[in-house]
Amino acid sequence: MVVRAGVGALLLLLFASLLTALPVAESPGSEDESEQEELGLNAVESRELEIQECTVTCGIGIREVLATSGCPGDEAKCIVAVKECRGPVDCGWGRPVSENSTSVMMTCIYIYPENRFKYIWKILIPGKPASILLDDSAIVVVHRDTRSVTYQCETIENGSVIASVKYTVNAIPELETEQQKEKGKRQSRKRRADAILIFCVVTTVIVTIGAIFVIIFIILHWAVIKTVLDSENGQDDKDKKLTNKSSVISME
Repeated sequence: MVVRAGVGALLLLLFASLLTALPVAESPGSEDESEQEELGLNAVESRELEIQECTVTCGIGIREVLATSGCPGDEAKCIVAVKECRGPVDCGWGRPVSENSTSVMMTCIYIYPENRFKYIWKILIPGKPASILLDDSAIVVVHRDTRSVTYQCETIENGSVIASVKYTVNAIPELETEQQKEKGKRQSRKRRADAILIFCVVTTVIVTIGAIFVIIFIILHWAVIKTVLDSENGQDDKDKKLTNKSSVISME
């Protein structure tokens, strides 16, 4: 009985030691995984990294993280990560995406995806509160007015302004307006001259065709016309003879 009790105790001790040894054996692996998750780049941390400059000097942009070793193939550098970067909120004055004599297209400052942010467009009026536009898209198109207007777009994330940019939309120049009016007058005069020219050409064509028809008629009916003319000439000769005869008789 004593031997059996000793064997049982020994087995219990061995089983307990195995249970305590198992977590110790697994712990190194779990620590490595947590460290990798913390770093986010896994084996990339062992490479030489080169962090590029931010794509913007204000607002929000991106920067690339390049590896200078361990790249696939013969590449000297390769992109291993892309991170956000930010600068001062105020970006000052921007340039329109496109513009013409009647409208201007402007854009807010943002990065992909566009719908990640909220946008507020304002009209800045000196000495008065800003007027907020109903359009809350990242890109807007406005029409020029008779006076210059200043627009401002604020890019908002989680209730905070992360970028702001202003645009000046110049008024339609008076000189350009006068030029457009003068151009319209020239076009109107040109249309009238073209109409007169077309009328003259059509009239000339009609008269020419009429003359051709008259000539063709005369050629086709020349015998009849000649007979008529001869008869008229004969009648005239008779009348002349009668007149001469009458004058002779009266003289006698």
